Amino acid sequence: MSSHEKRGKVWLAVSGLVKSSEGEWLVVKKRYGGLKGKWSLPAGFVDEGETADQAVLREVKEETGIDCTIKGLLGLRTGVIKGEISDNLLVFLLEPTGELTISHQDKELYDARFMAPEELSLEKDASILLHYLIHESLSVIKLGTDDINPGNQFGYTSYKLFF
Repeated sequence: MSSHEKRGKVWLAVSGLVKSSEGEWLVVKKRYGGLKGKWSLPAGFVDEGETADQAVLREVKEETGIDCTIKGLLGLRTGVIKGEISDNLLVFLLEPTGELTISHQDKELYDARFMAPEELSLEKDASILLHYLIHESLSVIKLGTDDINPGNQFGYTSYKLFF
């Protein structure tokens, strides 16, 4: 069974905008998919049994070797592919917690590096979403909270709000 079949017709993916203390952004150049050969944010699909914020930390670590913490939720990109697949991407703002030494995943990525937004804005190989984020102020960040219980009747093992 392909990953597309396993995922069904509703996809939930996550992406992390990792900002260094100097204001540079962590970007990757993928070897596959619609963003092949373009600079984009580290991203991937949410797996069974994990929250979206756990997924973005895992994906960034897997792709680049960089450990991060969640600063908040920046926004949602949602679309429909070929009239049938609901494709949803949550974009989180992340902050690196340790060394900024990148060890990128060779089988998935051509490259990974920190780049200044000004430099990225001049890159013809930067994704449309990256160009959009560079020109947004990114001033509204939804902070997360996990100290709320919606009620034991739901059976949540993890429950977080980003509002």
